Amino acid sequence: VQLQASGGGLVQAGDSLRLSCAASGGTFGRSGNMAWFRQSSGKEREFVAGLRLNSYTPTYADSVKGRFTISRDNAKNTVFLQMNTLKPEDTAIYYCATNPRGILSSLRLVATYNYWGQGTLVTVSS
Repeated sequence: VQLQASGGGLVQAGDSLRLSCAASGGTFGRSGNMAWFRQSSGKEREFVAGLRLNSYTPTYADSVKGRFTISRDNAKNTVFLQMNTLKPEDTAIYYCATNPRGILSSLRLVATYNYWGQGTLVTVSS
């Protein structure tokens, strides 16, 4: 499975961005997970949002709850992260990740995921 993340950019505080993650070489089966993580300079990679692919119930980090929305388009094999009301502290490289067989694993752990996209940079200026 290859993941290609896109949609990052430079925006001002309060603006919105929509990130996309397109999968190739495989499909999002119902036994897997899909998630977005982010990593800012000098910090560890942290969970942002995730989905178990046998349900449509998302999970979010507290820091983005109410502002970010994860969704998927099965027909296009793509997962999205809609980011609204962006803050300077949201500045980071955003990564999408999947584990095609990770349905029983924690969504929030980096170790759950065995396929990662290359990352897309989001910069939010104040």
